[in-house]
Amino acid sequence: MPLPTDEQTMLREMAHNWAQKDAPVNAFRAFRDGDDSKGFDSNAFGTVAEMGWTGTVIPEQYGGTDVGYACMGVILEELGRTLVAAPLIGSAVGVASALKFAGTPDQKSDWLPRIAEGRAIAALAIDEGPRFAPESIAMSAVESGEGYLLSGKKVLVHEGQAADVFVVAARTDGAPTDASGVTLFVVPASSAGITRSRRQLLDSRGYADVVFDKVQVSASAVLGDVGAGRVLLDKVLDRVTAAAAAEQLGVAIQAFETTLEYLKVREQFGQVIGTFQALQHRAAKMFTDIQLARPTLDEAMHALDEDSEEAPALVSLAKATMNDLVNHITREMIQMHGGIGMTDAHDAGFYIKRARALEAAFGSSAYHRERFGRLHGL
Repeated sequence: MPLPTDEQTMLREMAHNWAQKDAPVNAFRAFRDGDDSKGFDSNAFGTVAEMGWTGTVIPEQYGGTDVGYACMGVILEELGRTLVAAPLIGSAVGVASALKFAGTPDQKSDWLPRIAEGRAIAALAIDEGPRFAPESIAMSAVESGEGYLLSGKKVLVHEGQAADVFVVAARTDGAPTDASGVTLFVVPASSAGITRSRRQLLDSRGYADVVFDKVQVSASAVLGDVGAGRVLLDKVLDRVTAAAAAEQLGVAIQAFETTLEYLKVREQFGQVIGTFQALQHRAAKMFTDIQLARPTLDEAMHALDEDSEEAPALVSLAKATMNDLVNHITREMIQMHGGIGMTDAHDAGFYIKRARALEAAFGSSAYHRERFGRLHGL
């Protein structure tokens, strides 16, 4: 397992202190109760941007720090502990990575500085059904004049409700499941023909269904090479998936620590319930699972920073592991808190709701186990 760098240690301490002091779970509760249609906490996001975290993977020439994906993972883990609602995964990781890897000079200079400064929100418009399925892209991009007409629908777009720009996967050739023929486009959200409708999921974040009705884009909107977008898309989605896994780890750790503190103070039958051996065993299992899961994420992030050939498989291993971890620990959180854990007045519900949304985002455990096996020739 790679050891943390000085930058990662510093960022972890900074993010932890800020999240625990200035963005606790009570801040998320206030955001949820406000029912902000944007789907993120503007005040928290403003501070996140001021601290430079929106530019973590963006090159310095475009206003970022480019300290790497492992550093972004550290930040997301700590923000996940207090459920900070900030549009980082799709925008500051997903679209920022896509532009960094394949953007033209104009595309980069137009959007990367704004993303790095938090002045623009970006979103990946990929999925067309209820499940994560980037292998199936049916949305059409038909040549028209000196550009393309985009037609189709993208669903459950993360941060799509507040997005200023989309990176859209569309098909310029072939059938929906063909490996070739997928092209990525950079499309401003203000383009004529785009309509979006809010999707309210249980974690209170900013999802949207986005319809593209003959949206005219110029040839300069193409990101990368025409018809060869699948390779770029896979590379970007690996980074987004690892980012989601990092947040999952933070959710799981805080859910465990909150539950452990409850076991130390709740009394039943005249005893503190933490003295019951059965509950001790369950708590020990959660602690052990966290320690075993962390190396999978650390290794995946290190592989992404090194652009290793092993990165895709390691990312799938990490996401499948974190899916199982956060599912188990948030269920235990509810059960060990008993009746109060079922109420909206307690924070346990927030953790299990965010956990379920993240489990479905960017691939279930079954999806990533199958992908891991396929990448290893099984």
